[in-house]
Amino acid sequence: MKSPHRKIYIQSATSLFLVLLITIIAGCFTVGPDYVRPDVAVSKDWNTQLKGNQKNKEMDKEALVKWWSELGDPKLSRLIEQAVKGNLDLKKAQARIREARARRGVAKAGFFPTLNATGSASRSRSSENLGSSVGIGGNVDIGSTMMTSDLYAVGFDASWELDIFGGVRRSVEAAQANLEASREDLRDVLVSLLAEVATNYVDVRTYQTRLAVAEENLKSQDETFQLTVWQYQAGLSDELAVQQARYNLENTRSNIPTLRTGLEEAMNRIAVLLGEQPGKVHEELVKRENIPVAPLNIAVGVPADVLRRRPDIRKAERNLASQTATVGVAVADLYPQFTLNGSIGLEALSTGNLFSAGSRTYSFGPSITIPIFAGGSIRQNIEVQSALQEQYLIAYKTTILNALEEVENALTAYSEEQHRKQSLIDAAAAAKQAVELAKNKYQSGLIAFSDVLDAQRSLLSFEDDLAKSEGMVTTDLISLYKALGGGWESAANNN
Repeated sequence: MKSPHRKIYIQSATSLFLVLLITIIAGCFTVGPDYVRPDVAVSKDWNTQLKGNQKNKEMDKEALVKWWSELGDPKLSRLIEQAVKGNLDLKKAQARIREARARRGVAKAGFFPTLNATGSASRSRSSENLGSSVGIGGNVDIGSTMMTSDLYAVGFDASWELDIFGGVRRSVEAAQANLEASREDLRDVLVSLLAEVATNYVDVRTYQTRLAVAEENLKSQDETFQLTVWQYQAGLSDELAVQQARYNLENTRSNIPTLRTGLEEAMNRIAVLLGEQPGKVHEELVKRENIPVAPLNIAVGVPADVLRRRPDIRKAERNLASQTATVGVAVADLYPQFTLNGSIGLEALSTGNLFSAGSRTYSFGPSITIPIFAGGSIRQNIEVQSALQEQYLIAYKTTILNALEEVENALTAYSEEQHRKQSLIDAAAAAKQAVELAKNKYQSGLIAFSDVLDAQRSLLSFEDDLAKSEGMVTTDLISLYKALGGGWESAANNN
């Protein structure tokens, strides 16, 4: 006669063998599509004809990493460093990375068995009205009986769903891609943040320059107004010239509040970007300084560089990879699920006997769940995930096109604004000379006072446009750096 212990040993060895066999099979079979990065063809060169200081060669990576340092403004550099440390959108993106990392951990947990400790204590009583007995020759009621019993149990339950068809592996693959997409999202937020801080800083300096222009013209026009008043009082001019000089003066004065409002808004915006309350940077920025000047030479690289550098493109590609893996998770639901279950514990009717050898219990064995009918929901879910995969692919291609469009537009704007700036420099110089000539001729009685007014208005307009153009040249350069995906490497992080 075979020993019962030997029988148990043989059964355990057989189960272990099956587990190892299934695990080997599981390592070789993963359902669903394998992700392949889409091959998107782009032009070898930019459509925009590069002009002036734009060069079609590989961009200096050192310059692109900290492009704002090329503007040569220490205050701007300090503000950007503060923004990287304090910006709330950046902190939110960092929190999303932590969330994605934790979700990846949740997905990886599916590779391992689950183990639960259990314990229970119960008391039960049978009904007093169910007890009866049948005697010889008929039914004899022997009275009701009542039984009360206790049951105590402790133990461990374990289960392990074997990843035969790769559903867990696909979910981990999707979670990993989501984590990588979150990192690219952080970099994309950083690119936008750096550009926005720099743009608003340029706006501050531009508004300050425009205010200086308006105030200087206001002073000149006030002198003209006082001159017309003196001439009118001396009988050398009529009241028309006085009123014309007045409305010209007040029109210029009316522009100053609007410029001050724009200046305040730009400074407040910088404070918020730094994670501070509005007004926190006023003291640092209130002193007027020149608009940062763009560097003389810019290397813009080629379109393929943009695909490699732009975080939003890389994020879109990782989202596509994640969704492709999610299709595999849905496909795995079509296949059987194999689970190993086991439990070991102690059961007794009294606490005194609970830990004795005779109270031991155990059970173990495999189980299988085969999907037979689910009303088509599994295949419809596969269709849903496949349609989402197609949408992510389209979104990836759209992101590439939008990125290339941004670079093309930035190249054109930067180049053309430089030409406009030079024309405005010439126009402002001519207008300034025209004002002096008009004043002299008016005082000599050779022209009407309206000519002086026209010359002064033109001077103010040209100088104001020139200040805006100087700021726009630098702003367009910032937009170009942003479109090229510059700056995200500057934030040292361990994500």
